[in-house]
Amino acid sequence: MHDVIIIGAGAAGLSAALWCDELGLDTLLIERDAEVGGQLLRVYNPVENYLGVRASNGRELLERFNEQVEGADFDLWTQAEIESVDLKARRVRLRSGEDLRAISIIIATGVRRRRLNVPGEEELKGRGVAESGARDREWLAGKDVCVVGGGDAAAENALMLAEVCPTVTLVHRGQSLRARREFSERLKSEHRVTVFTEATLERIIGFERVEAVEIRRKGAFKSFQVAVQAVLIRIGVEPNTELFRDQLELDERGYIRVTGEQETSIEQVFAVGDVSNPLAPTIAGATGAGATAAKVIASRLQKGNKQ
Repeated sequence: MHDVIIIGAGAAGLSAALWCDELGLDTLLIERDAEVGGQLLRVYNPVENYLGVRASNGRELLERFNEQVEGADFDLWTQAEIESVDLKARRVRLRSGEDLRAISIIIATGVRRRRLNVPGEEELKGRGVAESGARDREWLAGKDVCVVGGGDAAAENALMLAEVCPTVTLVHRGQSLRARREFSERLKSEHRVTVFTEATLERIIGFERVEAVEIRRKGAFKSFQVAVQAVLIRIGVEPNTELFRDQLELDERGYIRVTGEQETSIEQVFAVGDVSNPLAPTIAGATGAGATAAKVIASRLQKGNKQ
C-alpha cells in the first residue's frame, strides 16, 4: 500500500512525484516506456516560455528535470505496462503480475499525436512518414513534402520546410486554416507552399519509401495524386484515457474532467497535465497541476491522521 501511485512520467508526473516526496508521501511513479519524459521527448523546437529556464529542446529541459528528481526518495518503475485499473478501489494491476494499491492515484498519462488511419501511414513510418519537421529538417531538405493539418503545428512545419524543400503541399479538411494569423499570412506569400483546404489525404503511396499521396477535395468525384517523398502529419493530439473511460467522467473529446484541485469524478483520484487540460496544454501547466495534486493529497492525509 502506497500513499500515492502516479501513472505516467512526463512533466506532470515527474512534478507530482517530486512534490509528493517533498511532502513526505510514500510514492510510486510508473511509466510504460523505457525512459521518462512523455511529450518532452517529442519537443524538438527551443523551449523559451518555461519561466526561469531556456532549453534547446524538450530533451534538454528533461535533463534539467532529472537532475532535480534524481535525489528524490520515490520509487520509479519504467517499462511498467498496466493490465487493468480499478479507480474506486485505487488498485493498479501490471501485466507483469504486480498488484498495487494506494490511498490516492494521480493520472498523468498525457496525450498522443492523432493518426490519419489511412493506408500507408503505418507501413511507411520511418520511410518517408516523418516525425518532426524540426528534428528531420536535414533529412527532408531537397524533398517534396506533404504536411497534413490546419493548426499552428502544421502551418509552422510547412513554413519551416519551405525553407529547404522544393515544394510543400499542405492539406487541411476545413474551409480555412486554424493556425494563427501570422502563420496563415506567411503561407499566402510562400510560393513553395500549395494549400488545399476542404481536402483529405486518402492514401500514402509507396513500396520501400513514400512516393506520392492521394488527395480528395470536398465534393470532387475523383481523387488526385501528388508526387512527394515525405509526409508529416499534424492533425492534433488525443488523450491517453482508454484505461479509464468506463470509470471517470470525461469531456466530449475524451479528456478527464477535474476540479480546481485536480480531482476527478472519483474521490482521491486526480488527473494532471495534458490528459486533463485540453485548453492550455503547456509544460508550465503540467508541472503546476502536478504540484497542486500532491499538495491536496498531503493536506488530506494530514487532516486524516489528526482525526
